[in-house]
Amino acid sequence: MTQVRPARHLMRAKDLVDARYAEPITIDDLAAAAGLSRAHFSRTFTTTFGESPRAYLQTRRLERAASLLRHTDRPVAEICMMVGLTSVGSFTTSFARAYGLPPAAYRAAMPPAAVHARIPSCILGRDTRPRAVSRVGADSTPGEDGTSGPPVASGP
Repeated sequence: MTQVRPARHLMRAKDLVDARYAEPITIDDLAAAAGLSRAHFSRTFTTTFGESPRAYLQTRRLERAASLLRHTDRPVAEICMMVGLTSVGSFTTSFARAYGLPPAAYRAAMPPAAVHARIPSCILGRDTRPRAVSRVGADSTPGEDGTSGPPVASGP
């Protein structure tokens, strides 16, 4: 059985949610993006994607919140606002329902955000590079320029 790809008009609405989940998006906005009436859009979206437009938007917001909880040290209330939700209590309830833990407990169960810090390879290579070992005899003293070996005579 071949799977039918969702119509472009529905994909436009879905892409709008994916791109602007943090903004106050309404079903009317999504229906307008799809070029459909609100009722027809909601029915078609639900039939095509298996969840209502509102549930899809909430899922995207909670997924982004989970990512921010794992990879940043931002406060839960700030993350709630960053993903487009306005009530920390509702956010906590929805998050716990979706992930099995409230946001703070979810974060506590993850490694600290510093573990996920990205260090450029040039810096990482510099700090992990082995130190140069001098092959000059042990009795040599550092020269004027900080290198090992006898000082170089200057002048006549």
